Amino acid sequence: MVQKREKPTRQKVSSAQPKVKRLSVSELKHFQKMLLEKRAEILKNVFQIEDETLKRSHSPGDLSIMPIHMADLGSDNYEQDFAIGLMDGERKLIHEIDEALMRIENKTYGICQGTNQPIRKARLEAQPWAKYSVEFARKLEKGLVLEPEEQ
Repeated sequence: MVQKREKPTRQKVSSAQPKVKRLSVSELKHFQKMLLEKRAEILKNVFQIEDETLKRSHSPGDLSIMPIHMADLGSDNYEQDFAIGLMDGERKLIHEIDEALMRIENKTYGICQGTNQPIRKARLEAQPWAKYSVEFARKLEKGLVLEPEEQ
């Protein structure tokens, strides 16, 4: 006896976005506090780097910092370039933190901007300014997806 095969049925796909579980008010306050503390720490570091760089390059009357040899001059330039690079990286991180604080204000914090799904709390604890889930960030790094602004 030959058995009839059932035709596969099509499942209805809802066009509505699934409801995303938001973080609680206490969780948002916790992450906001973390972000503000990290921001203050970074600003302090940037000011220290700026002060040290300026002191080294603009100490009037201090001949001990004057390069005697071209190699010393190159070393001083390298240190200054290195400090500028550090400050640039810190400023970018401050910008990301500011964006995360805005997401808290806009009630979109903790939601992946690429998938509209919740970002795991462990990721937010490690990197509270994260705007993407780990999975989406990996795809982004591999070039498998475009950043939402670029689509």
